[in-house]
Amino acid sequence: MLKIFPRSLQELYRVLKPGAKAAILDFHRPSNPQLRALQQLYLDSFVVPVASYLGLKEEYAYISPSLDRFPIGREQIELARQVGFAVATHYPIVNGMMGVLVVSKF
Repeated sequence: MLKIFPRSLQELYRVLKPGAKAAILDFHRPSNPQLRALQQLYLDSFVVPVASYLGLKEEYAYISPSLDRFPIGREQIELARQVGFAVATHYPIVNGMMGVLVVSKF
């Protein structure tokens, strides 16, 4: 799991006023094996090659490995609660390839 995500949540909790909400959009590895393969193909065959062509390979090559380590919905909810958010809900979108974590501070 990426260590920066809990620290980011802690900072978000610190700066939010009581009663405020925040939403975090992220990318995931989908649980569906076919969608997972399609996502990997897209990253390997389109995103990174185009980025490389534009001289931006380093800025995009990290995406695939980081997806394997990034916390998914249930883990994000648990981490949000650990740092103090009273309410945390995760909404999977795009067939689980992305998600939105909504947190509330009371």
